[in-house]
Amino acid sequence: METPKYKRVLLKISGEALAGTKHSGLDFEVIGNVCDAIKKCVDLGVQVGVVVGGGNFWRGKKDGGENMQRVRADHMGMLATTINALAVADVLEQKHVEVRVQTAIAMQQIAETYVHDRAVNHLEHGRVVIFACGSGCPYFSTDTAAVLRAAEIGADVILLAKNIDGVYNADPAKDPTATKYDAISYDDVLAQRLGVMDVTATSLSMDNSIPVLLFALKDPENIVRAVMGENIGTVVS
Repeated sequence: METPKYKRVLLKISGEALAGTKHSGLDFEVIGNVCDAIKKCVDLGVQVGVVVGGGNFWRGKKDGGENMQRVRADHMGMLATTINALAVADVLEQKHVEVRVQTAIAMQQIAETYVHDRAVNHLEHGRVVIFACGSGCPYFSTDTAAVLRAAEIGADVILLAKNIDGVYNADPAKDPTATKYDAISYDDVLAQRLGVMDVTATSLSMDNSIPVLLFALKDPENIVRAVMGENIGTVVS
């Protein structure tokens, strides 16, 4: 059996990805396929932490706009990530994968409150840990939360599963001549404003020397390929 390239990973999945072609709510066929891939990683001995977004239900400031306080709108986004985390956890359990949901805001009746040592202990015992509520602070994206949790748990890499297959020098949907990078530096991402993650998340990754592998979630098997070190997507380091 081949040996995975990474022992501990932080997988970031957007809420929109979990909605599939419906673009809102939950597509359980998509979630099932993602969970199948996560199970394969666990069976390979990889420790998997997951951060989920909430954009399939609510996107904080973007949806609240001028109608709400930014803090309250972001708190609603945190609740949206919790809905997604519970859905993914349920599907993983149906596939006989041990999983724990940890929330950055206390919700004792439905999930564990995030505790670093407890999260690492779960990972070391082969449990998938799903981190919900982002960082628990408004004004910070779930991408930033993913980098924060990756740094805290000592992840070898951040797997950024998106609806695009890598980092390009321009938007490939608008520019047919756009060129895809196999690898790029944090400095170049920031200088060219390539939007891999928001600036805060990118800077935090750079400061903590955590590589980011961005790839397309359209084929969930890409999660396994990424863990095995196959040349997919774009590595930012």
